[in-house]
Amino acid sequence: MQGECLCGNVKFEIDGEIRNLYQCHCSLCRKATGAAANAATFVQGSNFRWVSGQSEIRTYQKPSGFRSDFCSSCGSPVPNSLRGTEIVWVPAGLLDELAVSRVSVHLHTASAAPWEQESTECARLEDGPESLESLNKLL
Repeated sequence: MQGECLCGNVKFEIDGEIRNLYQCHCSLCRKATGAAANAATFVQGSNFRWVSGQSEIRTYQKPSGFRSDFCSSCGSPVPNSLRGTEIVWVPAGLLDELAVSRVSVHLHTASAAPWEQESTECARLEDGPESLESLNKLL
């Protein structure tokens, strides 16, 4: 399986299957991704290989140990080793052709964003709005 950041500078490969995805809803993951939660998986370091772009990776680490690695060109979060272990955290959105069909674990739901709860009145679009005018109709 292959993955890359938004600009394609940072590329990696994973051997074997990805069996589980998780979403973390904590405030740190929300701030690191700008989304309601991060979707990711863990792989054994022996199954992970950098293809290109390691020199493009920058790291931000909080005193608590929370770490965010990202591409210095496009800002995409990129894989990183989990606190000195042989396990690599991999953002699911970077993976091409991910065969896993759903998230199997939600973490830190007690600190989930209050706006994250889905409403029955929520509009669902198969594609994005075609114009600013059609977007304004949703607002």
